[in-house]
Amino acid sequence: MIFKYHFLLRQYNYRKLYLHFHFIQQIPCLLYPQTTELSTIKRYMKKSLLVLITHIIFIAAAFSQTNETKTDKDKRMQWWRDARFGMFIHWGLYSVPAGEWKGATNHAEWIRTTAKIPLEDYNKFVPQFNPVNFNAEAWVQMAKDAGMKYITITTKHHDGFCLWDSRQTDFDVMSTPFKRDILKELAEACRKIGGIKLCFYHSIMDWHHPDYNERREWEKDRPTDGTDRKRYITYLKNQLKELVTNYGDIGVLWFDGEWEGFWSHEDGKDLYNYLHGLKPGIIINNRIDKGRSGMAGMTSEGDYVGDFGTPEQEIPETGFPGVDWESCMTMNDNWGFNKADKNFKSAKDLLQKLADIASKGGNFLLNIGPKADGTFPQESIDRLKAISNWMKVNGESIYGTSASPFEHTSWGRVTQKQVGKNTKLYLHVFDWPKSGTIILSGIENKTIKAYLLVNKKAVAVTSKDNSITLKLPPTVIDTINTVIVLEIIGKTVVYKAPVITFYSSLFIDTREVTIAIPEEQGKAVIRYTLDGTDPVKTSPVYQNRITITNTSLLKARCFVGNKPVSETMMQGFEKVIPSRSVNIFKATPGLQVNYYEGNWDKMPLFIIMEEKETYVTPLVHNAEKKGNDKYGLVLQGFLKITEAEVYNFYLSSDDGSKMYLDEELLIDNDGLHGMTEKKGTTALAPGYHSLRIEFFEKTGDDNLQLKIESLKLKKQEVGKEMLVY
Repeated sequence: MIFKYHFLLRQYNYRKLYLHFHFIQQIPCLLYPQTTELSTIKRYMKKSLLVLITHIIFIAAAFSQTNETKTDKDKRMQWWRDARFGMFIHWGLYSVPAGEWKGATNHAEWIRTTAKIPLEDYNKFVPQFNPVNFNAEAWVQMAKDAGMKYITITTKHHDGFCLWDSRQTDFDVMSTPFKRDILKELAEACRKIGGIKLCFYHSIMDWHHPDYNERREWEKDRPTDGTDRKRYITYLKNQLKELVTNYGDIGVLWFDGEWEGFWSHEDGKDLYNYLHGLKPGIIINNRIDKGRSGMAGMTSEGDYVGDFGTPEQEIPETGFPGVDWESCMTMNDNWGFNKADKNFKSAKDLLQKLADIASKGGNFLLNIGPKADGTFPQESIDRLKAISNWMKVNGESIYGTSASPFEHTSWGRVTQKQVGKNTKLYLHVFDWPKSGTIILSGIENKTIKAYLLVNKKAVAVTSKDNSITLKLPPTVIDTINTVIVLEIIGKTVVYKAPVITFYSSLFIDTREVTIAIPEEQGKAVIRYTLDGTDPVKTSPVYQNRITITNTSLLKARCFVGNKPVSETMMQGFEKVIPSRSVNIFKATPGLQVNYYEGNWDKMPLFIIMEEKETYVTPLVHNAEKKGNDKYGLVLQGFLKITEAEVYNFYLSSDDGSKMYLDEELLIDNDGLHGMTEKKGTTALAPGYHSLRIEFFEKTGDDNLQLKIESLKLKKQEVGKEMLVY
């Protein structure tokens, strides 16, 4: 009934939750319009108001997230941004086989799928899971000693097994000989020891629950008849409510397993709002929704929800200004425990990765896969101790820092921290310069002092002409990462290379180009050239947009007075002749589609294969065989172009795809991956151009989209009017 009168509730300020008295008086009449006697109305009134106000509070909390201001979000995210370093823990039934099944030792947390273990056999691990050596306080203490500020543990991985006492299922730790709520003990340990936030990983995908009706292709004994998708989502929400409300101050909900077709964008938005209704301050990663771009982990364009991106097993080349992200990474090659996996990264490598990530404005979530007895592998313990030794001395250079103001530092990385009106720059020296000096170019600030963080010994520093030079000690202080603190006056001002903006480097007649200073940089101006020579003090000063009429190499650099203060940015532009169109005798709307079946990890040679089916699709995205696995498509026809122009094409797919235009490969989006977009640019004459798109799907979601863009055409799906065969 609350939804029937939701339109009335929308007239009120959810965030203040003020209810006008005259509206309250009318609520029982609204809820019980068939009742006219005042005495009857009054009997319902107390109960009605309680139900209604409860729903209003829930709806208000959900809507408040949609309307959350930047200030509100910054406050909610602040502890996480300051933390920079956390421990990931993958633990569950899969620790029992320890990566081995029938002699093969290449498995881990995915063993039920990678080894194709029937459910009744996998369930036999339940009575074997008895981690008698588990000590929650020891785990939390090791994380704290290593300088980590939060722990994210798998409450339930894809296998569906739960590490807590859940009222929703018997497939949990209470059905094992251990019979102890692991999450409860960890929560208590975090509170007792202090300094560590407890966070929960939770898988949307569930290989055990019958109502999660996606099945592995080899599962022949688990029919989907009678399954109920809504019932599973209710189960999922009920479990999450237990996790959010029963274990104290949970910092993050870290979702995974969202990529299969079972889960939708609308499901993600609904769950995000539901959880913020339960706990408004909680932080939720982007894998709650469908916007993640493969293992790169960042969210695609669109109204996707989630508070931070999740690169997996990789570190982005650059940071993402204004965007929160966290790289999760294994110590060896597996997330869950694998007794045969001894390929551990060194402590030096891990610590340099931590500094690299922090220098780009990200967090580092470093994984450990505990053994079945409840202890950490010794290799993990050894690395945690080495990390601890470094962090005890140098943690200041990681916690609460922001991304480097410099674009390139060949000797290492830089983090920075605002201290009052001034700034501390932390120079993380990985490779000791042979020259014995570090030069920071293009920085306007005056220096206060420089010193080694490890012992506070002074480092000689001089400043001249927007450049700071530090003279290093003759020998390396720390072979892992020597941190030098450089204190400067004011907020950091670094003269960065100009930003060149344009539609495309290709053009037919002319190309309009703008150049800008990326941020406030004092008295800097831009000087540029178009002949490939470096800008000098006599080169033209950029005033407004430049019109390029011939193939050119544009170079631009920031100057203060007559002195260059930034790196030089360059961009080539090529004048091209548009690709010719072809004549066709008959244009029938749509594209011809050949359908193939097979199991591929990359694009097969369809030309030597026999199709299983042929049909016509009106649009590229209508061609997929939704819900099918292990198939491929070849779409063929012509693209109708109405105006000579340079066009950008965007091919998105899950899994791989390729686009050929005028018989030339324009976009290669091959391989196994989630929904990923690739771009190709070409100049086309008016008329028809041959089009061929290849696509294959292995398992999970199957999506294929083609979009077009030009100076006069906003990025949009290639429409029916443009496709013929």
